[in-house]
Amino acid sequence: MPDKPDTPPKSRSSPRAPRIVDLIRPYWKGLTLAFIAVLGETLTAILEPWPIKVVVDNILQSKPLPGLLGRFVSGTFGRDPYAVLNFAVAAVAAVAIVGAVSAYFEKYLTTSVSQWVGHDLRRTLYHHIQRLSLAEHDKARTGDMITRVTSDIEVIQDFIDSALLGILVNVMTLVGMIAVMFYLNWRFTLIALSVMPVLFVVVYRYTGRIKKASRAVRRKEGELLSVVEEVLTSIRVVKAFAREDYEQDRFDTESLANVEAGLQARSLKAKLAPVVEVIVAVGTCLVLGYGARLALAGQISAGVLIVFLLYLGKMYKPMRDLSKMADTVSKSMVGYERIQEVLDIESLVRDVPGARRAPTFTGQIEFNKVSFGYGADKPILTDVSFKVEAGQVAAIVGPSGAGKTTIVSLIPRFYDPVSGQVVIQGTDIRRYQLKSLRDQMSFVLQDTLLFRATIWENIAYGKPGAPPKEIRRAAELANAHEFIESMPEGYDTMVGERGVTLSGGQRQRIAIARAVIRDTPILILDEPTAGLDAVSERAVMEALDRLMQGRTSVVIAHRLGTVRHADVIFVVKDCELAEQGTHETLLAQNGVYAELHRIQTAGEAANGAPPTVAAVA
Repeated sequence: MPDKPDTPPKSRSSPRAPRIVDLIRPYWKGLTLAFIAVLGETLTAILEPWPIKVVVDNILQSKPLPGLLGRFVSGTFGRDPYAVLNFAVAAVAAVAIVGAVSAYFEKYLTTSVSQWVGHDLRRTLYHHIQRLSLAEHDKARTGDMITRVTSDIEVIQDFIDSALLGILVNVMTLVGMIAVMFYLNWRFTLIALSVMPVLFVVVYRYTGRIKKASRAVRRKEGELLSVVEEVLTSIRVVKAFAREDYEQDRFDTESLANVEAGLQARSLKAKLAPVVEVIVAVGTCLVLGYGARLALAGQISAGVLIVFLLYLGKMYKPMRDLSKMADTVSKSMVGYERIQEVLDIESLVRDVPGARRAPTFTGQIEFNKVSFGYGADKPILTDVSFKVEAGQVAAIVGPSGAGKTTIVSLIPRFYDPVSGQVVIQGTDIRRYQLKSLRDQMSFVLQDTLLFRATIWENIAYGKPGAPPKEIRRAAELANAHEFIESMPEGYDTMVGERGVTLSGGQRQRIAIARAVIRDTPILILDEPTAGLDAVSERAVMEALDRLMQGRTSVVIAHRLGTVRHADVIFVVKDCELAEQGTHETLLAQNGVYAELHRIQTAGEAANGAPPTVAAVA
């Protein structure tokens, strides 16, 4: 009896999106150095106005330098006014150099960290996407997934690069300047800070609206990229039906929607900057008016007023910068949430707790009351039970949409059944580790996909690291060696994307070579000769006959030659297994199979074509 239970235990395979702290923790050394550079930037920003105060108060108005600073200047530069001027000039240069060096290292280090964090996040997201089951990929839009792996991660990189320590620099600078300003004149400072609550409320409200607009922009970008990806991968169909104008209109519609979303977001960002400038101008007017009156009354020196006004401008600068960072922060939050949405998807097909490595299969396959549907109201299979013995060739036939492809998709666990079990050698395949299960299966599918790579790389995809001798032998067994050798560069010939530079028969024979080199006990064929001409079909069938020898083969049947010699034929109709047996016994039963046989034989006889069996899945 196969192992129980019918359904695998619950588990969570999807990782939570790493927090920013988790992402940057491995790079703490670089960030520590960047923080030291930030301290240098902050210190120079605070010290920058003071040489001007020295010039105004201690040179033009001949006031002596106070305490320790006075002793340092007199001991290093001299006591006369020109010596003090030299000190002020040297101080300006020193502050500028320290600030420039600090800014360089802060930018260099944060950029390095942001790049590596982006790399780590891309790997995590791509790894998770690859391990989602086909059920999740069926629901997703490819273009939107690409946007999440690229653009959404880029905005997080931008946040780390320009905002993470940038916020820290501005906050520290702001705190330092406020402290110095309180030291100079606390009344001045309170007046300058009176606009901050209004500024905070404005920025806070706009940040929420900008985040919402940024989310809409990201969604539209994903939809636009999905349209582009869909059309480019189906360009032959577009041209065959002369639908270029229609696809252009569809692209224009999506692009205009993207423009509209972008303009709405830009409008919000454009409004924020002038509002902040007006609020800052109000604060400046208040301080300037009050400070000038104190200076005219002799209550403060001109140097103090000038330094205070310079500080005021520098204090408002980080306020402006912080308000401008609302856009960067909002985008990064949206990008992070979109990445989290993907990482939160739990794969419906995954290794269950306690799953073990699959033993070497002999190839026995059993379906035990298997039911499956792509939705609760869309059953595809209902209580399907059958058994394929090791080494048998089993054919699956039936009308289009009967569930033939679904059956072969359940064997490698591309999907899991809603109920029942798929069993190999007496064990529910959900008890095996996914990789060890699929490592013992080879596939030759109707829609043969080749990669943009050399022919030998496409063949070796079934067995990475295979030596050239083994690749050549696989090509010979697949009847592919002859046409490969006739190409200008032989096995080094570059294949076009999705194999478009090769004929259908050539693509199928390379796919067979890829299965041959894999040398697995179980072989799954999904109508591998569909759409081929007679010559190509003959070459492919000869290769398939060699490939199936000694293996358990499950074939979705399309040609009569494949069905006639199968050890067992399963007939699927109306979501159920209607009949099973050999070609002769099924004809004798005069049921569904016999009816399919009569229809196809009559149709092919009228067309003078070789006989075929079932409609394409």
